[in-house]
Amino acid sequence: MPFFILSLIIQVGLVVHVLKTGRNMSWIFILLFFPLVGTLAYLIVELLPEWTSSRGAHRLKRGISKSVNPDGDLRRATQQLAVADTVQNAMTLAAQYMEKQRYEEAEALYARYLKGINASDPLLLLGIAKAQFALGKFEAAEQSLDTFKQKNPDFRSPEGHLLHARTQEELGRIDAAIHEYDALRRYFPGPEPTCRLALLLQKRGDQARARELFQRIVDESLVAGKHYNTVHREWVALAKREASGS
Repeated sequence: MPFFILSLIIQVGLVVHVLKTGRNMSWIFILLFFPLVGTLAYLIVELLPEWTSSRGAHRLKRGISKSVNPDGDLRRATQQLAVADTVQNAMTLAAQYMEKQRYEEAEALYARYLKGINASDPLLLLGIAKAQFALGKFEAAEQSLDTFKQKNPDFRSPEGHLLHARTQEELGRIDAAIHEYDALRRYFPGPEPTCRLALLLQKRGDQARARELFQRIVDESLVAGKHYNTVHREWVALAKREASGS
């Protein structure tokens, strides 16, 4: 059977599959106008996860889905909030704004729900602080984090603690930032606080202590699993460069 006829049969079969299974109709356009790439993408994104439930397959699906439909998650989050005006849906949409670097919209959305019974919600306060930090509103971020801590004294958040330390650094309070990074590195699930502490110590001229911390990260990466080194590859790479003096 000629390759053209075979590819046409596969193409038509996949279009029928889209219609029968209720998949996103944009797949039809992709399959018809980009037959080779579209067929490959559809097999990987839609069919492969049905053949295997591995975590890697789901990650691959999500990555390709974002390439094919980069604003899909944002549109779904927008629609969900329009249908059900809840804090959870608002935070989901705000997270999408943050991912798209639409920080002003994220800040406004968080602020819209930070009132009434939700005025002290720790996740809303942390979210708006992250948006304010991304916008360079460091004093506002500090105020949001202070409110977060005052209203939720028992809420433990390594992410919030790291953001507080970074805010102190951006505000020029280096001693406070060093203190916070040093406290963070003792329990934070990753090398970022240790790297940031070492970088500040370098600026202070404490090269020996900085290199010791960088080397500690390198040593830990050698015994850590593949997942750890993948998730924290940027900080591990930085530590390796600094520890070697290159």
